[in-house]
Amino acid sequence: MRSLFWRILASFWLAIALVAGLSILLGHMLNQDAWILSRHPGIAKLAQNWTELYEDKGEDAAQEYLQQRKRRYHVDVQVLNDSGEAVVRGTFPPRAAAFEARQHNDPEQLPWRRLTTEYTSPKTSETYLFIYRIPHPELNAWHRQSLLWPLSALGIALVVLTLFSLLVTLSITRPLSRLRGAVHDLGQTTYQQNSLAQLANRRDEFGVLATDFNRMGARLQALIGSQRQLLRDVSHELRSPLARLRIALALAERAEPAEREKLWPRLARECDRLEALISEILVLARLDADFGDAEPVDLDEMLQHLKNDALLSAADQQVRIDIHDDVELQGWPDMLERALDNLLRNALRFNPEGKTIDFLAQREGDRLLISVRDHGPGVAPEFLPQLGEPFYRAPGQTTPGYGLGLAIAKRAAERHGGHLTLANHPQGGFVASMDLPLEPIISGIS
Repeated sequence: MRSLFWRILASFWLAIALVAGLSILLGHMLNQDAWILSRHPGIAKLAQNWTELYEDKGEDAAQEYLQQRKRRYHVDVQVLNDSGEAVVRGTFPPRAAAFEARQHNDPEQLPWRRLTTEYTSPKTSETYLFIYRIPHPELNAWHRQSLLWPLSALGIALVVLTLFSLLVTLSITRPLSRLRGAVHDLGQTTYQQNSLAQLANRRDEFGVLATDFNRMGARLQALIGSQRQLLRDVSHELRSPLARLRIALALAERAEPAEREKLWPRLARECDRLEALISEILVLARLDADFGDAEPVDLDEMLQHLKNDALLSAADQQVRIDIHDDVELQGWPDMLERALDNLLRNALRFNPEGKTIDFLAQREGDRLLISVRDHGPGVAPEFLPQLGEPFYRAPGQTTPGYGLGLAIAKRAAERHGGHLTLANHPQGGFVASMDLPLEPIISGIS
């Protein structure tokens, strides 16, 4: 992964290296004598070369070497021993030495710059004092040339640092601008999932962030779409009982007292249906609320309670409960009880008389599988994927209901971090299975 961390780190290191280089350059420039002695071509290594020549070939060769340096670089040189006496004649004329002596109190008025350095011979251990005098015009010309390469290096470094900083800045600001636009579109509900597709292909932190943002946007769009669809479905489902109530009320207003008495049971029945529908809608909506901390669930007691309540309204049915393992389930009992009650009552509506409804609970690793199987006609395979959607009922169903029972069970399973599977049983009938973790993981709406 080409991490932004390394890009930013490289930028800082480049800046530090540049600052260090400038500091060294300024230090040399501020120490003019050391700078000239180490860099001027007429002086650099002169002491070493002269000493070797003097000790190997004598005074004449050493004097000729100084003359050559003066002709080429216009630098006068004197070489003194420890006693202060001239080792060779040198190139500094006596008249110039007298003039320098007169200007001793005001060296700035001299037409040359005087530099001194000592050199000890590694062969004889003799120490020599070298006195250099460089005319100011020659020194100024050399300064202009000698500063050309560090200034050029400085300019190149600044250009490189500027370009690199620009690239790093753009690599950060452009993705941020795209993310800002995506956030704005998401707030305006105009977000398109492919708007960050190119950014998601990056192999750095912004690519990971764009990928996660795309997932979040897709989930939020799905949530907004499901909420809109739920509102449309609710309004559609409420319209029918309200219309029947209006018709019954209109008939009651025109009817005679005797006929009106016959309409009251119908009005009460429609009110009960409307109340039941609103109750189911509220239960579905409350599943997205915060239920607090999970608590232990007594599954055996819950299933027995559901069985007893269900058989009160369907005494001719048979329900068999089979719990294979001693399960310690953590969750929200009210939510699970409502979900399992809907699955059981859905099975009771379709299960034929004389057949047993199987209520099975078994542990599979760290998960719990609860299934409810009936022996009814089942559902056509092409309609199975849509089961569990709010207000959806498979075509051909004549039993009463609003299509919210399976939706409540599905939402409850998702809130526990599990899922609901709806399928036809291989041996006939229909089976609804809730796969739940023993330790609940609250999941969002997908």
